[in-house]
Amino acid sequence: MLTREGRSEEPARSWRVTGLHHVAYAHGSDDTPRLLADLFGVPAASEEPAEGFVERMLPVGESHLQLLEATGPGVVGRFIERRGPGLHHIALEVSDLEEAIADLLRRGVRMVDNAPQPGGTGTSIAFIHPSATGGLLVELVGAPEGGAAGRGDQMAGRT
Repeated sequence: MLTREGRSEEPARSWRVTGLHHVAYAHGSDDTPRLLADLFGVPAASEEPAEGFVERMLPVGESHLQLLEATGPGVVGRFIERRGPGLHHIALEVSDLEEAIADLLRRGVRMVDNAPQPGGTGTSIAFIHPSATGGLLVELVGAPEGGAAGRGDQMAGRT
């Protein structure tokens, strides 16, 4: 509900979105990482294999472009089979991941993860189901102990 001034009258939350962590692009085994790194002048800061895909993080300002290369059966491969290469998800940093999940569940928001899951570089993550966000898969990223969520040289991320 909006006030006359156009501000939301939602109750205060104990958590907030603090930034854009990354935007994830799913692609097949092709030349996409080199093409994008050359095009934008930002080589991959990290590369991390996972089950059925390889994740590469390209730093872009305060955020990252996450490239998800399907290397076998799994979530990224299924995504590409159904939709082709393209935007996979966006990831938002949150001030308190556990509070965010609890608040969203209390409000009846459909979640993929009802509890924090391990992410890269010591982060914790949870996904909001696309049916709750108008079709967009949203990843919430909690900060690792003692710092911002995956910032700096240790950035690797995990989808």
